Amino acid sequence: MESSYYKPCEEPGRCDEVAEKYWNKYDDIINLPHHVSDRRAPMPMIDRAAQFSPFAALTGYEAVIAETARLTNRRIELDESGKAELNERIRTIQEMIDDCPEVTVTYFEPDEWKAGGAYVSATGKVRKIDGYEQTVIMTDGLVIPFAEILKIEGGIF
Repeated sequence: MESSYYKPCEEPGRCDEVAEKYWNKYDDIINLPHHVSDRRAPMPMIDRAAQFSPFAALTGYEAVIAETARLTNRRIELDESGKAELNERIRTIQEMIDDCPEVTVTYFEPDEWKAGGAYVSATGKVRKIDGYEQTVIMTDGLVIPFAEILKIEGGIF
């Protein structure tokens, strides 16, 4: 976009005249001495530089985009035969609980922030089957609700 003060010159010799007219507008202030305040100390260079540092107008925007892009899985609902097999495996573990059987439990872990979650496999020894709370408690303290379990595998089956 062209300035209203400067028009490109089409005529030879006219360019100097236009440039002189343009620059002469500031003759009254161009040679004034630099103002130094009597009341305030000059700003330190580090602070002066900071006022020109990048500004993040949308703080947190990157995190929101990353969270939106993060994928989650849907919970798989077991059919009746799958539930029956799972109940049988839990009953087998309950019968062998004194031996602390080692199993791998694949269970659904719901996501804290959005719908869905992730399937996680945990391998370890079972410490307790809590029928009242409907949970499997591993020796490392992990508590897995029956409703979240997809499958249980191990050498005892």
